[in-house]
Amino acid sequence: MLLLIVIFGLIGLAFGGPVGLLIGGGLGWWLGRRISRRLNIARMRIQEGFLESIFSVMGCLCQADGKVTDGELDVAEKLFDQMHLQGEQRAKARAAFERGRADDFNLDAELANVNRLTQRQPVLRQVFIQVQLSAIAADGVLHPAEQEMILRVARGVGCSDTELQQIEAMLHGAAANSQGASEEALKDAYRVLGVSDDASDAEIKKAYRRLMSQNHPDKLAGKGLPESMRDIAQARTSEIGNAYERIRTARGSA
Repeated sequence: MLLLIVIFGLIGLAFGGPVGLLIGGGLGWWLGRRISRRLNIARMRIQEGFLESIFSVMGCLCQADGKVTDGELDVAEKLFDQMHLQGEQRAKARAAFERGRADDFNLDAELANVNRLTQRQPVLRQVFIQVQLSAIAADGVLHPAEQEMILRVARGVGCSDTELQQIEAMLHGAAANSQGASEEALKDAYRVLGVSDDASDAEIKKAYRRLMSQNHPDKLAGKGLPESMRDIAQARTSEIGNAYERIRTARGSA
């Protein structure tokens, strides 16, 4: 907004002197307010649509093996709590979940909508897939039907196989944190950072810094991630940091 005030003020000054400066500055302020308001409305619509799609697709995925388990329902409720959804927001989330379970739910149309909402924002679609994986893995078993469905969802929103492997590695890494370092946990750490195990220390550090920047909660919020999902974004940066430290520790001990 300040830039518009300055630009219009200078234009006004050039054509109308001090009076033009005041008029131009006022016009810049008015225009900046209108643009800011429209951007806020657009961001809110993206956030609302993103949340609804998260829960409707989650309901569809949980239903993929023919039933929704208590564990999967618990994950949904815990996610509501983690996102601090109350009252009308929580009711909308539950309604979206049930909509996804319905026989006439159009999964492909919903994925196309997610793809549109997250266009040119790869981290947002990764967060979307991460939430879905957490839900269907809640019962400790990834059924063939669920595995096929999550691949369909990932491709439907534009995720590559490499991105899906990275997300899975993050979830494995979070589970491994309390179990100490292992060979498999170290492999997952490399997948989280998107580097090979023969990458140089400099390459690993560069990948780590890039991912931390891309996944910063404030940056994701500016790109459309709902404020209620900030804790999820922070958990992603935490796992990226854990993966980096796991690799550094392994290389230091080696």
